[in-house]
Amino acid sequence: MRRDDFTFLHQLRVRWAEVDRQNVVFNGHYFLYFDVAVAEYWRAIGIPYPEGYVDAHGTDVYAVKASAEYHGSATYDDVLDIGCRVGRIGRSSLQFVLGVWLGEAHITSGELIYVNADPKTRKSAQWPEPFRKAVLAFERVTPETGGGTPR
Repeated sequence: MRRDDFTFLHQLRVRWAEVDRQNVVFNGHYFLYFDVAVAEYWRAIGIPYPEGYVDAHGTDVYAVKASAEYHGSATYDDVLDIGCRVGRIGRSSLQFVLGVWLGEAHITSGELIYVNADPKTRKSAQWPEPFRKAVLAFERVTPETGGGTPR
């Protein structure tokens, strides 16, 4: 994973409450960082969540998988760059690929998979076309092919 793989990067500063007794960011906080990056990604593509998505299209997204690999550590007051991109977008599912950098050091990799669904029935639903188009216009690679086809 390289920083250049990401069209979108969001910067966060590690807060005191996020470090543990070892003076490193507690592992669970990286999922919070991923979530912040995903929310900022939605804003960056011009569809703020939830009002620009749930309210506008009547469907919602549900997490079905979250994973992280830790390659290094961050400590209090470090400034982190969190990369977020869509690695794959299917009919109703979507994979976010995430990376965390401390300076030039790649310290964490992550994956979040969401499914778009009708909130009343919780049955999967096709992504709204405006959302799909916004993702495809924003990314430098074509997500349908797993992120491997350059534009």
